[in-house]
Amino acid sequence: MNAKDLAEKVPCEECPLRSRECFRDFSEAELKFVKNFKQGELTIGPGAPIVLEDANSPHLFTVLKGWAFRYKTLSDGRRQILNYVLPGDLIGLQSSVFDQMSHGIEALTDMLLCVFPRDKVWSLYSRQPSLAFDITWLAAREERLLDEHLLTVGRRTALERVAYVIWHLHERANAVGMADGGAFEMPLTQQHLADTLGLSLVHTNKTLKKLRGQGCIDWSDGILRVRDRDALMDTAKAEDLADGPRPFI
Repeated sequence: MNAKDLAEKVPCEECPLRSRECFRDFSEAELKFVKNFKQGELTIGPGAPIVLEDANSPHLFTVLKGWAFRYKTLSDGRRQILNYVLPGDLIGLQSSVFDQMSHGIEALTDMLLCVFPRDKVWSLYSRQPSLAFDITWLAAREERLLDEHLLTVGRRTALERVAYVIWHLHERANAVGMADGGAFEMPLTQQHLADTLGLSLVHTNKTLKKLRGQGCIDWSDGILRVRDRDALMDTAKAEDLADGPRPFI
């Protein structure tokens, strides 16, 4: 996994995610269970795999800090990026149900992960049904996001595709406190966008220039600024992602 233990541990009581309004709080019983369920923490460097395609992961992970992406590859090396992983997201649930992952996950930035043993996940269902429902909710949310991404690749125009992904990432980054005044650090390259949207690198570049020309965005020096959120959302033909406080494990 190319990971190492974090020297300074983060107690569950001091979890930075708990202060975010986008996440629901734990009850005392839930917090105690999660604290005992948690095995430790890992730091992951940019470009390192968190889980591999067709591999069996012995762990589940909750992202505390950083960005990653989910992907699948064809036998000739062509890659499709399925979705992006941000703080609060759960990684590895698929292997808990099917024994192996059909997709891989790679870090885009330095990451901090909470680690949970996969072989104990069923105790969560038997002892904490509210947390079990949270896992079901997270799986349903992931399906909803994938539905939108399938619509993007299948029916949105190139301009709508690029606008949608940028709007989607901005909304998610903003919800977890990673965006300030419409600006956030964008760890993706144009190749990542191309692999997400099924576009060529040249087409992706030209489409980004159109969005800049329309005054929707500015992307330079690793910082993406959303200049006109409403115009970006309208171009993307997107729906508001707000769904109230959401769970995390």
